[in-house]
Amino acid sequence: MYGDEATVRRILTERGDTWAVVGLSANQRRAAYGVAAVLQRFGKRIVPVHPKAETVHGEQGYASLADIPFDVDVVDVFVNSELAGAVADEAVAKGAKAVWFQLGVVDEAAYGRTRAAGLDMVMDRCPAIEIPRLAQRG
Repeated sequence: MYGDEATVRRILTERGDTWAVVGLSANQRRAAYGVAAVLQRFGKRIVPVHPKAETVHGEQGYASLADIPFDVDVVDVFVNSELAGAVADEAVAKGAKAVWFQLGVVDEAAYGRTRAAGLDMVMDRCPAIEIPRLAQRG
C-alpha cells in the first residue's frame, strides 16, 4: 500500500490547493480530464502539464513542471509507470509538497526517492475517488 489513509487525507486537506496535473490535455476521453474537473469542484486549482500546453478547464497549460512560473503544492501524475519516476524527480526539484501517482501508476524507486526528499506520496490511488469520500466523512 503506497499511501495510507492519513497520507491521503494530509495531501487532500493540508498540502495546498494548487495541483499540477501531469498528462492533462483537452482530450475529454482521458481520465485526467475528468479527475481535474473533480479536483476543481472541490476547490483545487489545477494546472495542466502536457507537451501541448493546452488550456483545460479554463486553466493555462504548460509543457513541463519546470515551465510553471509559480509554486505548485501537489503533482498529480497521469503518465505511465515508466515515465512517472522522472516526473516525481521533477516535482521534488520544483518544490512540491506532495506527489500523487494515479491508479495503475507505480514506481517503488520513485516512491523511495520522493519520500526521502521529504514529500508526501501516494501511488495507485485516484484523488477523484478519495476527495468525495473524505468530504463525506468530514
